[in-house]
Amino acid sequence: MLVGTAVFSIFAFGIYFTYSSVLDIITRTRLRSAATSVLEREIEIVRNMAFADVGIQGGSPPGKIAAQKSVFYGSVPFQVNAYVRNYDDPFDGTATSVPVDTAPADYRLVEFQITCPVCIGFAPISMTARSAPKSLESSTGNGSLFVNVFDASGAPISGATVTVINNVASPTISITDTTNVNGVLQLVDIPTSTSAYQIGVSKTNYSSDRTRPLGDLDNPNPVKPHATVAKEQVTDISFAIDKLASLTLKTVNPMCAAVPNVTFSVDGAKLVGTAPDVLKFSTSSQTDANGNKSWLLEWDTYSFYNIVSAKNLSGYTALPAITLNPSSSAAMTWLFEDKVPAAMLFTVTDQTGAPINDASVRLVKGVYDKTFMTGARTASWTDWSGGQYSVSDGGLETENPAGQVTLLQTGGVYATGTESWFISQTSDFGTTNTNFFLLSWTPTNQPPSTTLRFQIATNNDDATWDYIGPDGTSGSYYTISGTQLAAAHNDRRYLRYKAYFKTNDETATPSLEDIELGFRSNCIPPGQILVSGLELGDYSLDVQKAGFQTYTSSTFAVGANWAEQGIMLLP
Repeated sequence: MLVGTAVFSIFAFGIYFTYSSVLDIITRTRLRSAATSVLEREIEIVRNMAFADVGIQGGSPPGKIAAQKSVFYGSVPFQVNAYVRNYDDPFDGTATSVPVDTAPADYRLVEFQITCPVCIGFAPISMTARSAPKSLESSTGNGSLFVNVFDASGAPISGATVTVINNVASPTISITDTTNVNGVLQLVDIPTSTSAYQIGVSKTNYSSDRTRPLGDLDNPNPVKPHATVAKEQVTDISFAIDKLASLTLKTVNPMCAAVPNVTFSVDGAKLVGTAPDVLKFSTSSQTDANGNKSWLLEWDTYSFYNIVSAKNLSGYTALPAITLNPSSSAAMTWLFEDKVPAAMLFTVTDQTGAPINDASVRLVKGVYDKTFMTGARTASWTDWSGGQYSVSDGGLETENPAGQVTLLQTGGVYATGTESWFISQTSDFGTTNTNFFLLSWTPTNQPPSTTLRFQIATNNDDATWDYIGPDGTSGSYYTISGTQLAAAHNDRRYLRYKAYFKTNDETATPSLEDIELGFRSNCIPPGQILVSGLELGDYSLDVQKAGFQTYTSSTFAVGANWAEQGIMLLP
């Protein structure tokens, strides 16, 4: 019974599928037959029209044919689009030949295209016809307008939508048509007019372009003004459009966490007006709550400007300008840190403009003498009061004073011979693509008979904590400030440190005030370092990298506002 039921089900499904397919074919055939009947009726109407009436209402040539209309065939709604063009037959010369054909409108080419918006799988159908005058054509005193559309490489674009509007002509003209295989729309024998033909070109997933009026308040001298058509002359006008490019901006902090709602402005390089210059693309925008902003833009070079006043821009990729090619995709990252006055962003590159990582940037002014590394950042911890750690053995003082950890004093003395410890809270570096460098702390020197040492644990699951020292084992400890972190910690996202305190002198205690850890990740733009909290005035600057000449400046000025200093190192 089961086998029989299965066989019957398969057989029944096959019959149903065959019936459904046949029914679908019949339905589609019926719809195409109906659509063809509608088109044949429209063609028959044109055949019975006077030649002067064969044209588009509000178009050129003008006439009585609607550019678009809905037609019901039974209960099926079809949409019919009509196109009429004057055709310049080369038999008697053309508008561009020598000698010029002063009556280039030899006959009219009529095309009807029908679609069914509510029909599934219905492919558009087209029919064309020619309409010619009974007698020889005569000069009308009109002109011709040829619209050429090509891409960024100069190749013609077929099927581009072209709109032509002239509100000065009587009757007014409104034409929507497409370019041919050569990327050209030829409007032959259209009324003359001075700076009145408004032309726009576009195509799905492409950029767009258009003409603009002369004397506009915002753009008095457009690069491409509205077109003029003169008597028995051909006006050629060209537009370049191409496929759009995608661009994404991400705003983060050095730990890869999103910095939301960053306001910025962006300007393209293309001009649509001169004297004064008017940019084709210029806008202000903002990243979203996740620190992201995406666009589809035409090919151009774009310049970005940060408008955020609450944070310092501490690194970037593709700033201040990025060049987009057609169909390309690009991503930018902006790095932000808490704003501290007198900040300087150093960008170190080679002769080709490529960023240089691990270049030392040394600033000296009086007693101030610090060195920073490009392409890296520092994670720091300085306050453990209020329980700002994950766990402790209870033998430490973290509250008095705040910002310092010591052994806990009992009865005026410190316990000797035992080791107390605490474990930090988890630090999330935001990505597994992270490399760690030097582990440093202050004070670097501890009182005699006391020890301060550390171990580090890292993972990618925020759960498995194995504390190890510089040799990668649990039996070693970091005891010297400025020691390179073990390579086993690289490519890990989460980190904790464990600090051990011990004294053999009941009157002395080790202490911890600050911990710093250098790191690099794919959220840190290469070749850059932000130095903030500087005093105003002149510094001596020294930039070095093995294999390059040293860059020096004895009077490097630091002002009150954020600034960027680009430095090129020569080999």
